[in-house]
Amino acid sequence: MLGIVGGVVLVAVIAIVLAVVLGSGGGSGGGSGTVTKSDLQGLPATGSATSPAAMDGAADANDLFKGIPQKGLVLGKPSAPVEMQMFIDVQCPVCQDYEINSLPTIVQKYIRTGKVQLHLQPWAFLGGPGSQSFSGRLGLIAASFQNRGYEYAKVLYDNQQTENTGWLTGREMATIAASVNGLNLSRWQVDTNSSEPKSIASAVDKAAAQKKVSGTPTIYVGRAGDTLHLVGTPGSEATLQETENAINASLASS
Repeated sequence: MLGIVGGVVLVAVIAIVLAVVLGSGGGSGGGSGTVTKSDLQGLPATGSATSPAAMDGAADANDLFKGIPQKGLVLGKPSAPVEMQMFIDVQCPVCQDYEINSLPTIVQKYIRTGKVQLHLQPWAFLGGPGSQSFSGRLGLIAASFQNRGYEYAKVLYDNQQTENTGWLTGREMATIAASVNGLNLSRWQVDTNSSEPKSIASAVDKAAAQKKVSGTPTIYVGRAGDTLHLVGTPGSEATLQETENAINASLASS
């Protein structure tokens, strides 16, 4: 009888521990996607690329997009004749390669000059539901509510670590936010945990399913308001040259 009671107590204790761990998973960067107030401790109230907390590459990330119209997840002038749509995963190393080695050229040559408007689609598939790809993208979307999602994404990719190793914690997300000029961290923290970024993420998932996106980055280009076409081949990274060829062809036909 004593053994049975002891077993019951042990099961109850385990259940309580699991409940606490799962319930507090956001602060440690778990799949819930929450960022706690304690994750902001020691960070500036407003993000700054020059603060002691700023991450590597923060100054360049902020300078890249400075002065370019940005509204939510859309970058570039509304009058741009060409639209570019890009599906990304925050943990994807191939996305990091494109973000670092190709996107700056696209930004300076086509977006800053008013020729292309970029629509970012923060998708998630690495690790499956509950992974940090799913929780981590909420911080990016929340930054876009202050029209700083592109700076956030660039700082994230400049400091990206190995996928599915637990690196994208709540504290890491907060430190990325602290590296973005003008980003209100308290507002960002509240927004990250709200239902709105989850709703946007769900819409991105539906768009990816409709287009049968199978990997990231996946890029589509076309005339604004017209059908967008896949750049490169399905399942492989579009090269800078392929992206430029697609943009130039769309510019020529607009």
